[in-house]
Amino acid sequence: MQKPAKYDPLKRSVAHVLDIIGEGWSILIIREAYFGTRRFEDFQRQLGIARNILTARLKKLCQNEILDRVPIKEGAKRHEYVLTTKGKELMPLLISLTQWGDKWVFGENAVPVIFMDREHREPIAKMKVYSSSGVALRPRDIMVVAGPGAGPEAKRRIDELNLALDRVTDESSS
Repeated sequence: MQKPAKYDPLKRSVAHVLDIIGEGWSILIIREAYFGTRRFEDFQRQLGIARNILTARLKKLCQNEILDRVPIKEGAKRHEYVLTTKGKELMPLLISLTQWGDKWVFGENAVPVIFMDREHREPIAKMKVYSSSGVALRPRDIMVVAGPGAGPEAKRRIDELNLALDRVTDESSS
C-alpha cells in the first residue's frame, strides 16, 4: 500500500485515491480504457497526450493495479493495457464525475456524453448514495465514523466533524 497523502488529516481513502488517479490525465486514460482503448498509440491519439506523460501515467496505473499491461499476443514485444477488476470498479466514480460536470459545467441541456443502459437503450439514472436498505440519502443523512484502520489523528478529526455536524443539526432544528 502506498504512503497516504500528507495533506489529508484522515490519511486514508480520498487522498490515497487522488494520489493514484487524481491527476487529470489518469482519469481520462481510465475513461478511454473503459471505452475500449487498449494500445499506447490509441491512447495518445484519442487524448492528444505527450508520450512521456502517457508512459508515466500508464506505469502508475499499472503499478496500482488499475490497468494490466499484457502482450498483444503470446510472445509479442508490443503490449496493450486492459482495465483490471479494480479499475472497472472506478466506473461509478467516472459516471459521477461526468454527471456532475454535465450539470454544473455544461448544463443539463448541453451534455456531451450520455451513459446508456446497453440492454434497454435508456439513459442510466443519476448517481446517488443509498442506505443499505435502499433509501436514497442526502448529504445531511450521512455521518462518518472511524473504521478499523483509523489512527488516533483520524479518530480525533472524525469526532470533531461529528460534533460540528451535531451543532449544525441542533441549530437547524431549533
